[in-house]
Amino acid sequence: MSLDRQGKANSRTPSPAPNRLDRRKARTRAALIAAAQGFLAEQGRTDVSIQEITEAADVGFGSFYNHFTSKEELFDAAVALTLEEHGVLLESGVGGLEDPAEIFAASVRLTGRLQRTHTQIARILVRTGMPYLTSDSGLAPRAMRDLQAAADDGRLDIDDPHTAVAMVGGALLGVLHLLETRPDLDAEHVSDQLATRLLRMFGMTRAEAQEIAGRPLPSLPSA
Repeated sequence: MSLDRQGKANSRTPSPAPNRLDRRKARTRAALIAAAQGFLAEQGRTDVSIQEITEAADVGFGSFYNHFTSKEELFDAAVALTLEEHGVLLESGVGGLEDPAEIFAASVRLTGRLQRTHTQIARILVRTGMPYLTSDSGLAPRAMRDLQAAADDGRLDIDDPHTAVAMVGGALLGVLHLLETRPDLDAEHVSDQLATRLLRMFGMTRAEAQEIAGRPLPSLPSA
């Protein structure tokens, strides 16, 4: 039991600090997820054995089932973590912006740049494919929020935000795949061009879309 600001008894007690065993379990789980992310990004594979996964994670074979019931559960966790990492990166990049149209465009531009700055995340997004467009984490919910805000403010012409997100996500997946297969292309130029085209698709003039898609972007945290 602890005391509140008035010195009264408070039934809530602080959570105990993780002990050595808890920290070791957390490291093992993180290593397994990181190994799964590596297989997804480098080979687009989920048909690997548990032995291959544990060897890549440098953990004991028997420890796998202390954390996951199946490979499918592990790869689901790896994708979920990647989408969350993507979302955190986007928030760090657009957190100081106010115009919803600019926030949307910046999210598109930053996501396209991931193919050069955060290659593993970009490749996993491509491997995730269509489920990426309806996920409850990552770009999809943020795009839904930003597009709806831009529509409410009269900045963009959007009839149905769900359809709009599908259009945006499909275009982004195509660009990420293109940039992966064409390392000679300028990812910044391609991403900015995509943002311009999407803004125009949603009713913005060419001049304003180009101006918004050409504004300075913040640097993302290193991979």
